[in-house]
Amino acid sequence: MTSPSPASPIPASEAIRFEHVSVRFGGVQALDDVSFSVGRGEVHCLAGENGSGKSTLIKVVAGVYQAAPGARTDYFGESVTSLTPKLARARGVAVIWQDLALFPEMSVAENIAFDGLVGAPRLVNYRAIRATARTALAKLGVTLDLAARLRSLPISGRQLVAIARALAADAKLIFMDEPTASLTQAETDHLLAVVRTLSASGVAVVFVSHRLAEVLEVSSRVTVLRDGRLVGVFNAADMTQSRLTELMTGRRFDQAVTARDVGEKPIVVQTAGLTRRGEYEGVDLTVRAGEIVGLIGLIGAGRTELAHTLFGMARADAGVIRLSGSPVAFASNREAIRAGVAYVSEDRLALGLVQPQSIADNTVITILKAITGAGGLISEARKSAAVTKGINEFAIKIGRPDDAVSTLSGGNQQRVVLAKWLATSPRLLILDCPTVGVDVGARDGIYRIVRGLADRGIAILMISDEVSEVYFHSDRVLHMAGGRIVAEFDPRRIAIADLERAVYA
Repeated sequence: MTSPSPASPIPASEAIRFEHVSVRFGGVQALDDVSFSVGRGEVHCLAGENGSGKSTLIKVVAGVYQAAPGARTDYFGESVTSLTPKLARARGVAVIWQDLALFPEMSVAENIAFDGLVGAPRLVNYRAIRATARTALAKLGVTLDLAARLRSLPISGRQLVAIARALAADAKLIFMDEPTASLTQAETDHLLAVVRTLSASGVAVVFVSHRLAEVLEVSSRVTVLRDGRLVGVFNAADMTQSRLTELMTGRRFDQAVTARDVGEKPIVVQTAGLTRRGEYEGVDLTVRAGEIVGLIGLIGAGRTELAHTLFGMARADAGVIRLSGSPVAFASNREAIRAGVAYVSEDRLALGLVQPQSIADNTVITILKAITGAGGLISEARKSAAVTKGINEFAIKIGRPDDAVSTLSGGNQQRVVLAKWLATSPRLLILDCPTVGVDVGARDGIYRIVRGLADRGIAILMISDEVSEVYFHSDRVLHMAGGRIVAEFDPRRIAIADLERAVYA
């Protein structure tokens, strides 16, 4: 593996410098002699697979975890020996986690000015709250309805609120953990513009993301961790996605078009003139047995709404759906499941899994009737057999089946979702952004699983925000815009750059 050249030293004006950081949890060495530094106003990428130590390092910088003796920690030119979360916040460090940690029932203004609300009981000065929020948003160059309840905002708006809250607390260094995992490409572009605004104003940003193209686009340097150790610090300008992937995983992944001709296979699902007012119109769609059809488009294209109709979650106003040649009109998703349709939602955390429940319970939740024995009680033997089959078939890395599914990495959680739906023996599998929040190594495993399912004859409709995903892993690509399918592409007969131009025009 060819390594990029190490990065040049960071600017003399540093935000932080941590050296010789080691952290151990019991018998697990989470970080082993890691050094990490960020310049003032720098956009820095912290890259690594799940379990590489990224979150642990962030929590050390934020004062949540303590490094082992021998570490050196400097904040804005001042050495700190005993670090706490309170001290880190006071020094200007803010962390925006993937779940954002905001308050959905509070207003935008209250969420932004929240730190100013904490303290001794006193009368709330709403004028000051609005002024604080307005000032913070102005620094980002954006406007939001200050009175709106946070829950009314899309995820992209909530991201802006979280960043504004950090600025309202006078943050000088902001960690963003997977900030674009649930964003469309258009929303991602807007967030990257906000990050550049922060950098220009002197705020340092550490960007953690599995979407490597955006990482390289916005960062000046990349720190790579693997298995708790520092691989190196590199100039982003000298890096490519494939080289960064190699550094993160220690493996080389081949990016090759996998499209095949399945034109002779039987049609599994076919729509004609399918329409739902305000969402999509006149959709003609065909997916054959063993075919992977990629569906891509910008926000508002109607992709997920179409998937909801195919899965019985929303009735069409007009048009026909045929499943293996027979017309169907599902009144519910339960009817769709019984007919052989499965749907992996884009929102794995909220809709794909029941996070507090066990891995085992999540794996069999779609087949409870099948594992129920006499007297209406679940047969533990049938449940155990189904769980074991799912874990083995999808190579899910777990501790125990009774562990909460929330303890798994994003890639393994997605494998549980796939196992749960494959237990229903579907004819049609709809995948809505199947690799959101999944690291690059785990993505490769999921793509292999999806191709393997297609080889078994399952028809697959794969919705994605990423051109590269549908280009390399679909047999055909459909472009949806304004609620209509406007074009069809064969990855074997078009360059990826041309496909990107067509989608993002």
